[in-house]
Amino acid sequence: MLTNRNILLCVGGGIASYKAAALASKLVQAGANVQVAMTKNAQQFVGKTTFAALTRKPVYDDVFIEHDASKIAHIDLADEADLIVVAPATANLIAKLANGIADDFITTTILAATCPVVVAPAMNVNMLEHPATVRNMERLMADGVQLIAPGVGNLACGWIGKGRLPEPEELVETLSGLFQAKKLENRHVLISAGPTIERIDPVRYLTNDSSGKMGIALAEAARDAGALVTLVHGPIRGTLPSGITTIDVESGDEMLEMMLTHYDQQDLVIMAAAVADYRPTVTYDRKQKKIDGPLRIELEETTDILRTLGERKTTQVLVGFAAETENLEHHAQQKLIRKQADFIVANDVSRADIGFSSDENQVTVYGKDETVTPYAQQSKTTLAQNLIKQFAEALR
Repeated sequence: MLTNRNILLCVGGGIASYKAAALASKLVQAGANVQVAMTKNAQQFVGKTTFAALTRKPVYDDVFIEHDASKIAHIDLADEADLIVVAPATANLIAKLANGIADDFITTTILAATCPVVVAPAMNVNMLEHPATVRNMERLMADGVQLIAPGVGNLACGWIGKGRLPEPEELVETLSGLFQAKKLENRHVLISAGPTIERIDPVRYLTNDSSGKMGIALAEAARDAGALVTLVHGPIRGTLPSGITTIDVESGDEMLEMMLTHYDQQDLVIMAAAVADYRPTVTYDRKQKKIDGPLRIELEETTDILRTLGERKTTQVLVGFAAETENLEHHAQQKLIRKQADFIVANDVSRADIGFSSDENQVTVYGKDETVTPYAQQSKTTLAQNLIKQFAEALR
């Protein structure tokens, strides 16, 4: 999928720059035409000669040096690129890109580009989670830039946490997916994401720990595969993907109503939301005051959205999620039958590294045709792309 693709690899100044050299090599091996641009700080970690040798092309690092007097390099490269990849993307480089600052070769070129831009952050976990960095990444996503979630592990600074640049092999797989045929071209895809909340009174409610990250990643992957995506989501944090229709709901009943409203015209429906299983039998319109002694709240079951969709299914491919903490296979297969779904995606939410709030996941997909497809632990972005490929094949 990368053969003869023009890829501009922009290397930021972090210790993960050494992985960018391996990435450049693997992209060349995959058949891509790779051009490299580097920040001055990046050259403190890896020299220009390394990338020039790997790509057999000059490396750009100064907006005022023209290798060809007949061309303006940063404009020419921006025009020729099919894809721009920033890896590693430091906090400084992300801040510049988010705010439209163009003070070196990389930032000037990206500001002039009209092709897709992919940014792979890599830094200390505290820097990554600083409100300023989070704000800048959200702004980039709102501008249409695709972010590749960093991995979790031992960081060069000595910390253990999120901030590792994904391995070059995983990056190549992700980038290859961007050039794949639009397997869901003009297909209608309906996805639910995040938690729902059930009110006790105006300030208290029942909910769960779902972050909505997996559902959002699926919506992005379906959009990139050419689908017309509708995302029905509960209360989630962060910026919602561009290029899709989003519907904000709160309760399970509201989510059910919106899913049924859009259900009939869909080709693929994915219930990735973690819908609250119970709600209070009585909802108060005023805050309830504290009382002496224990407080008892009577609960009743909420409507099972996935089962309702399964009962009404006609031609749709219906996918459900099973968030379990034990007996994963048994519960997933039982759910597949009870809910009349085509696929159940099962994951162990008791593990912190792949649970609700993690940027990574590890799942097994159970099909009604008795197929079992395990997926190794990987970023939710990459996993979503792989799942969408599988479900798209089922549509065919």
